[in-house]
Amino acid sequence: EQICGRSKGCLWMGSAASVAIEKRIVGSQDCNKDRQYHVEIESVQGGKSCGGALLNTRWVITASHCVLQNWWSSIKGSGKKYKQTIETDHQFTYKNEEGRPHDIMLIRLKEDMSASLPTIELPPDDCTKPDLKKQVKIGGWGIAKKDKKPKHLKCATTEIRQCGEKDKPDDKYFSDETTTMCAFKAGVETCYGDAGSAVEYNNLLYGIIVSNPVDTCAKNIVMLNICNYKQWIDETMQAHS
Repeated sequence: EQICGRSKGCLWMGSAASVAIEKRIVGSQDCNKDRQYHVEIESVQGGKSCGGALLNTRWVITASHCVLQNWWSSIKGSGKKYKQTIETDHQFTYKNEEGRPHDIMLIRLKEDMSASLPTIELPPDDCTKPDLKKQVKIGGWGIAKKDKKPKHLKCATTEIRQCGEKDKPDDKYFSDETTTMCAFKAGVETCYGDAGSAVEYNNLLYGIIVSNPVDTCAKNIVMLNICNYKQWIDETMQAHS
């Protein structure tokens, strides 16, 4: 029997299914096999559901608000299921010099995932966020009804746009024009459960979604700029490998 206890959650890999999801990315289609680096984090605490991306066999990147405490996880990929408990010392949230957190987190898995699972590569050290009007790819688990398991990972293309005054992460997380970028395309929206999902540009990870709608979907998609965190990501994974 599998039980997700209090202050814990579940995580699925690849084309796996989830429950209790109301909606996901609108205006999407089934993803190609090489886009199966997307993961799903299902947290019992607060009923949270988020996405993430597999960087390599040991590390997942997501939004910090997705995981706050210890959580039990079931990881499924390539027809196999894995269970791991991710302790708090395996969760790394970026904090600036003043100690204020940003809405980005690295998770170190206790055991390596299968090397056959797709991963997404980070951009080069000197990268800059995509220019306005550039097309980026996002992923999620499609439209799903409550208590009905979605069958296919969904992907969509959207366009980098100027951020509005209210387009930012939750107030408890620091953000400014260097850390944040936004996207909009008519007919494409992110919904409850899509926060933490990867933003792909030129086949590399350039952002994670931090929009966190609850009762409605977000037409203006807010993302964190991975280029701003590239050094921290590399140093954190190296220090804790």
